[in-house]
Amino acid sequence: MFEFFNDITFANKELRWLFLVIPVIIVWYFFKNKTLNAELKTSSLEGFEKVRTSYKQYLRHLIIIIRLAVLSILILVLMRPQSRSSYKDVKTEGIDIVIALDISSSMLAKDFKPNRLEAAKEVATKFIDSRPNDRIGLVIFSGESFTQCPLTSDHDVIKNLFSGIKLGMLADGTAIGNGLATATTRIKDSKAKSKVVILLTDGVNNQGSVAPMTAAEIAKAFGVRVYTIGLGTTGKALSFAGIYPDGSYAYEWAEVVIDEKTMTEIADLTGGKYFRATDNDKLKEVYKEIDRLEKTIFEEKNFTNKSEHFLPFAITAAILLLLEFLLKNTLLKSIP
Repeated sequence: MFEFFNDITFANKELRWLFLVIPVIIVWYFFKNKTLNAELKTSSLEGFEKVRTSYKQYLRHLIIIIRLAVLSILILVLMRPQSRSSYKDVKTEGIDIVIALDISSSMLAKDFKPNRLEAAKEVATKFIDSRPNDRIGLVIFSGESFTQCPLTSDHDVIKNLFSGIKLGMLADGTAIGNGLATATTRIKDSKAKSKVVILLTDGVNNQGSVAPMTAAEIAKAFGVRVYTIGLGTTGKALSFAGIYPDGSYAYEWAEVVIDEKTMTEIADLTGGKYFRATDNDKLKEVYKEIDRLEKTIFEEKNFTNKSEHFLPFAITAAILLLLEFLLKNTLLKSIP
């Protein structure tokens, strides 16, 4: 009610009840003014018709208006109007994350919709959107490994690179050790307090020059925590079996084999965790769990500064009092 700007508050709000005096004074003035009217008895009004009411008759009420305005302003002064400015000193310390994604031909299996690779890309993209303060990088691997995107805070760039990943970018196979080693190389020199690699594969290491556990030892030495994800249903899945002459893919039912033992050992050694995702929903839950485990660090300090704003009101009241004094001693001067 008494806040004329969004940032104006009053230190003594309880004094607002003093405004109830205003209507009391108005009622008092109304009745008093009636008793002050003089009466003159005359036998005829002839000669008074041309007498005009003086402007002073109207201005005489200006004195009480000014006094009420002064009183209202003084009440506002007593209520102590203040502006409150506050700001936050926020320190954000993101986490550096490298996603190491298996893009071997087995990732075209259809136990995920539309296949493992596309499902992994879609869910990873949403995970990136949920980490606005983190730098994220991307490593792809199959029979060999390649850094698709170094650590970056430009998430639009990395999401565009994700969308372009497809089968055939690298020699086929599953070089888990190489993929992890490349991801570790990309994050080892990071100054972030938390360095994370998310390693996602659907198979067993069968190629590469670096053994998976050797790569895990390297990651541990550089303080990199590795979360491993085994991608694939339990039992058999409609899996990639080759390419027809027209370029379409051939599929056949095949047993899903994931080296969960090695994946678990990698995670345990580096302080991470192993997850098994058997469908699209489970994969989403895995990324949500990682999101909960790896929280960005925030330091927040609140500062509040209050400024008094009674002076303009006090000056206004003083000017109105001066105006009243001038009117009472000039235009509205009364003769005893």
